[in-house]
Amino acid sequence: MMISKTYAFLFSIALLAMLAFTQVKKTTVYSIGDSTMSKANTADNYPGRGWMQMINPFFDENTVIVNQAASGRSSKSFRDEGLWNKVISRVKSGDYVFIQFGHNDAKPDSLRHTDPQTSFKDNIRNYVNEVKAKGANPILFTSIVRRSFGSDGKLKDTHGEYVTVVRELAKEMQVPLIDLNMMSAEMVEEQGPEASKKLYMYVEPGVTPKLPKGKKDDTHLNEYGASKIAELAVQGLKDINSPLVMNLKK
Repeated sequence: MMISKTYAFLFSIALLAMLAFTQVKKTTVYSIGDSTMSKANTADNYPGRGWMQMINPFFDENTVIVNQAASGRSSKSFRDEGLWNKVISRVKSGDYVFIQFGHNDAKPDSLRHTDPQTSFKDNIRNYVNEVKAKGANPILFTSIVRRSFGSDGKLKDTHGEYVTVVRELAKEMQVPLIDLNMMSAEMVEEQGPEASKKLYMYVEPGVTPKLPKGKKDDTHLNEYGASKIAELAVQGLKDINSPLVMNLKK
């Protein structure tokens, strides 16, 4: 009797050790950025969405998405308000951090404004370096385009150097880049001035009490548009051969 109890005990210990050894480690993906990326409050039938809000279905059960992007923030205010500290204090070795700023950095108010070639560049560089210092993996994203067509039917550039600086920093720091600005521009231009409205916040009056008069918004995405941008981001991961591709659903 004593031998069988001892055998059962040792067997259970071995089984637990084997299960612990074979358990797949989850990969955590954080995101920092603005409202085009953040999680919108969908109460009262509000149609707005950020593209990171729609990316979960592309990843498998071993991936944890932590979307910390926040509406209205720039590369400056995200740090100044303590939002970055809440993220970087949780980041661990092997995690990923998606970084996308630029939409609000051009705003004139002192709380958000940055200069693309100086303070903005320094802010993005600091985010990257701090992620690397934790043994984690930064991925830079350029800002998605605004739906702003010229008379020639081509999109007008509304981001200027904020986009080119991110591209340049990615090369300089040897950091992976997903050029959502270029990718979203190609998609929006292909759809054209009229059809591309279905990607953005074109809301009729009465749809939601949050927008009683409706809204025509060429910056922010609806559910369909955010899903399409998330799809572009996933394609971008494939294009750069990111190890995160292994976490995509087959």
